[in-house]
Amino acid sequence: MNLVALLRNALLVAIVTAGLSSCAMNPVTGRPDLVLQSEAGEIKRAREVHPLLLQHFGGPYQDMRLQQYVNEVGQRVAKVSHRPDLEYTFTVLDSQDINAFTTGGGFVYITRGILAFLNSEAELAAVLGHEIGHITARHPVRQQSQATLANIGAAAVGVFTGSGDLADLANYAGAAIIRGYGREQELEADRLGAEYLARIGMTPDHMIDVVRLLKNQELFEIQRAREEKRQPRVYHGVFSTHPDNDKRLREVVRAAAKLQVEGEKGDAGRERYLRAIAGLPFGTSRAQGVLKGNRFYHADMGFTLAFPTGWNVENLSDRVVATSPQKDSVLQLQTLAPPPNTGPRELLVRLLAGTGTAGQGEALEINGLQGYTTVVRAAKTPFGVGPARYTVIYYNNLAYIFAGASKGSGNIPAADPLFMSTIRTFRRLRHNELALAEPYKIRIIRATENTRIADLAKSSPIKEYPAEILRLLNDLYPDKEPQPGQLLKIIE
Repeated sequence: MNLVALLRNALLVAIVTAGLSSCAMNPVTGRPDLVLQSEAGEIKRAREVHPLLLQHFGGPYQDMRLQQYVNEVGQRVAKVSHRPDLEYTFTVLDSQDINAFTTGGGFVYITRGILAFLNSEAELAAVLGHEIGHITARHPVRQQSQATLANIGAAAVGVFTGSGDLADLANYAGAAIIRGYGREQELEADRLGAEYLARIGMTPDHMIDVVRLLKNQELFEIQRAREEKRQPRVYHGVFSTHPDNDKRLREVVRAAAKLQVEGEKGDAGRERYLRAIAGLPFGTSRAQGVLKGNRFYHADMGFTLAFPTGWNVENLSDRVVATSPQKDSVLQLQTLAPPPNTGPRELLVRLLAGTGTAGQGEALEINGLQGYTTVVRAAKTPFGVGPARYTVIYYNNLAYIFAGASKGSGNIPAADPLFMSTIRTFRRLRHNELALAEPYKIRIIRATENTRIADLAKSSPIKEYPAEILRLLNDLYPDKEPQPGQLLKIIE
């Protein structure tokens, strides 16, 4: 046997030995579970990832009352789970995405985006129970080799540059991209979540209710995202089939119902839940900045600017990205804290070092603020290597960095005049504009005999699909009307 074969066999033995030494009993099945990570290792990794996730999502939602409410519901479910002694942490993320996920080790995350679409405490418990089910069955650990957690760590994000300096100054934690665990494990999480609902005295059928609600939202969101040529924001736990036709989902929920006390119908907590989410931002929050029409306002940072009419503007966790209707030009804005004693020109030169030949730069004064701008002839852009416009504006101890590029450009981006006109709208927020910088929020009303969704939609500040969104928010999709006395969510 040659040396290569000996080494290969030795490595195989080492891997098998390590696997067997890490074999533990699965808390749910009671059977040996071959995993390469101990419970202590699972918890340690989840704790390490926690601050990175908070950084990526812009931090937890700053409403302690709502955080405490979600934590209380989550802890109640966790106590009846298969791992009740694990220390659980439930966090509401300040994100409009429709998502809930776990990194294992007792850490569960739910976005305020998904909270807006739920309609009762039982539905909240169902979503949290589903994620707790992933934890108790150790799905994150078992799926580690399939990269369930992707891009965790300091992932550099540049302004079309790939600059090492920019990576040092503007790195962020990549998303914990939870794409789901496959049909079998998602179904197991639903089964466990339904079981935990029964154990806390709630009807397991609420699991089907919440899957139906989220499936309707997913179908609408996919259709809308296709029309807007963007990625849909959907919850990973929803299957491709609709719950009304999903026999296996109904079977596991029916099995969980056997755990419920005969004749006991727990309070779903609809009014309690709706009161808890009253005032929740719909869309982006004040801390993230809001878009009203084509103008962007950021109350906390004290600035505003206007994007070109008709452009699609996405307010992401680390940047604002505006794309032309034809998808052939893009302008993005992000911030960083400049090094001490470094002016706009020096900072831009440093950020663009090694990115290509820059044209003649120009000092700027925009609405009383100092800046600098230049064009790099051969920069890395979303359209390949080509010209890109870079501008830095200093305001309130931060550098606001704009980068613009167009498809098929010559020496300067084709949309350069639009880029510069947009950049020149950047200014301090006026006192009388503070109200405009407030986000749209959820308000709770009670329906009367005359309440109709079409009438509510007419007065909604949401300009696109207002009726569909109101129906989705209130589980009335696609064409139901509210009942007299029913509590409703509207957007103001």
